[in-house]
Amino acid sequence: MRKIRILLIEDNRILREGITAIINGQAAMKVVAAFGGADNTLLQARNLRPQVVLIDLGLRNQYGLRVVASLTKEFPKVKVIGMGLIPSQLDIIEFVEAGASGFILKDATIEDFLGTIRSVANGTKVLPPPLTGSLFSHVIEHALKKGKGKLTEAIRMTKREREITVLIAEGLSNKEIAQRLSIAIYTVKSHVHNILEKLALHSRLQIAAYTHNEETF
Repeated sequence: MRKIRILLIEDNRILREGITAIINGQAAMKVVAAFGGADNTLLQARNLRPQVVLIDLGLRNQYGLRVVASLTKEFPKVKVIGMGLIPSQLDIIEFVEAGASGFILKDATIEDFLGTIRSVANGTKVLPPPLTGSLFSHVIEHALKKGKGKLTEAIRMTKREREITVLIAEGLSNKEIAQRLSIAIYTVKSHVHNILEKLALHSRLQIAAYTHNEETF
């Protein structure tokens, strides 16, 4: 039986060693390399030819995302799985756009953890259970199936809603936004409510973070 070859990127040494031990205890899986940063990923992938790359979402930064994008571009058959305790919608957006195929919660059971690896290795796209069935998950799944284009384009907001997200990112209050756009405050509140629902976010601060993140791409 051929084993699933896995490359592990996790900066917590204890967690890295524990995950390696769990995976190597499986008859059909093997960690071919494990290290604490994304610097060596492309070189290791070229040398070791893993089928799956497990990468800690805690390493999330522009360089890390570029590594994921470069990895999936150079090795389209390699499946990338993000790992995190509580991945935010922004984490998911960034990693899906970079080419990730699945996500594992670090508090998942060992059975779910290993099941996710098997599923992704076999070509299935996997989202964290808390997101399954949500509006946001359907947007993500659509982008995963489409396989190209910006995920943010799949989230349809009106021109007015996009204007308001920019103003929120600039730090304006509802009253200030109403004055700037010459609309009623209750209208602004209604738009903000719709924006939160469409983006599956929970606060104005998250809207601001989302907007700043979108502008970086």
